[in-house]
Amino acid sequence: MKNSLKEGEQIQVHFDKGTLVLTDIPETTFPLIPGIKWDDRTQSFRAPAYCYREIVLTLRNNKANYKDHARQFEPLSFSLKEKIEPRPYQVQAMKSWLDKGSYGIVALPTGSGKTILAVLLIEKIKRPTLIHVPTIDLMHQWYSVLKKYFKIEIGLLGGGYHEIKPLTVATYDSALLQVAYRGNQFGFAVYDECHHLPGEQFQYVAISSIAPFRLGLTATPERTDGRESLLYTLSGNLSFQAHIHELKGQALAPYTVITREVDMSFEEREEYEAARKCYTDFLKKEQIDFSHPRGWNTFLWKASRSLGGRQAFKAYHIQKQLSQASTAKIAEIWDLVQQHRGDRIIIFTQDNEMAYRIGRLFYMPVLTHHTKLKEREFFLDSFRNGSYTVLITSKVLNEGVDVPEANVAIVVSGSGTVREHVQRLGRILRGRPGKQAYLYELVSKSTGEYFVNKRRRQHHAYQLSQ
Repeated sequence: MKNSLKEGEQIQVHFDKGTLVLTDIPETTFPLIPGIKWDDRTQSFRAPAYCYREIVLTLRNNKANYKDHARQFEPLSFSLKEKIEPRPYQVQAMKSWLDKGSYGIVALPTGSGKTILAVLLIEKIKRPTLIHVPTIDLMHQWYSVLKKYFKIEIGLLGGGYHEIKPLTVATYDSALLQVAYRGNQFGFAVYDECHHLPGEQFQYVAISSIAPFRLGLTATPERTDGRESLLYTLSGNLSFQAHIHELKGQALAPYTVITREVDMSFEEREEYEAARKCYTDFLKKEQIDFSHPRGWNTFLWKASRSLGGRQAFKAYHIQKQLSQASTAKIAEIWDLVQQHRGDRIIIFTQDNEMAYRIGRLFYMPVLTHHTKLKEREFFLDSFRNGSYTVLITSKVLNEGVDVPEANVAIVVSGSGTVREHVQRLGRILRGRPGKQAYLYELVSKSTGEYFVNKRRRQHHAYQLSQ
């Protein structure tokens, strides 16, 4: 490590393709600087860009003599067009986040005003801001809100747009393509639906950015793969959280969650039991334990190694499909649609096949990732203005689409994850005067679906719904 100077000479900090390069570090200072490693290729010290905040604070606190070439932004004034009166819990969330160094995650239910919270914090932080979102729909929704409240031009990055301004909304995909070159141009990074951040690719929009101020927004920071620790590393610890039941009747509409168990037909039951037996017999034979963190991976590996395993894997899908898409659920859906005639109803399924099946039977609009953009916009606009009162979807409405008119959700099938439950419930909870929301879950009796539902029902949103 030849890259060191005598005490008193100046450390140089540069941004280079999503990393920080530090040169001319005194030998006595090197051990104090977090995150840096020696790079033999460039004969310099290097660190991930997200370490910028900690490195600069360390240099300042130790009164080190340094020159910051990395930062390419200055404080800016973001004045609001109109005054916003935050709700009490938004005030608490802002205070908590600011008290924790303006670096952390705020977890609020869908419909409780996370975007407005971000608007207020953008005005306070006064730094060029890049807002990251997972979908084009969310990009346009953020753009509309920012345009309403700020006097400056708003940039867009994604969906065919490449307009980078001091206040810009970008999809995670598009931000990922730019961060190695522009990761030093924004002082404030907002990560909407930040539970996506620990993904194999998306994590680099945070790793390769120097933004010293970071706000993660989500309804549920938990991940099924347990990678929350990476989320907290990249966007800060959980600084504030409010649950659905705590905001019910305030920002969110009062709601009731109702589970309806339905009987499968004789033929479906017979086929289900045969497939279920094939699947569970294989699990017992191979001693596969799904309570183990790698239980599912073990099943996939062992199933691929023999004819019996492949048959068990096929049987797993057959029994799952039969329980999730039983014919009895179709009749139940129709009864609920009739019962809630005049309400705005979203019907959720686990897969596209069931969504299209329901749509064909009842001549109702279906939204999936296959739906073309213009058709998608037409369906959503028609639902909002009341021309259509029912929308059927698989997963594309789980997050990122604002449909405040919806007040009834019918979950035909789904996973056991907390996030999916919170997201689907959140679709119908945006507060409106006199609104009462209902979420119905259809469960095939005496099937694996029962245990999935039971696992979901441990969530507080179920236990405190009335």
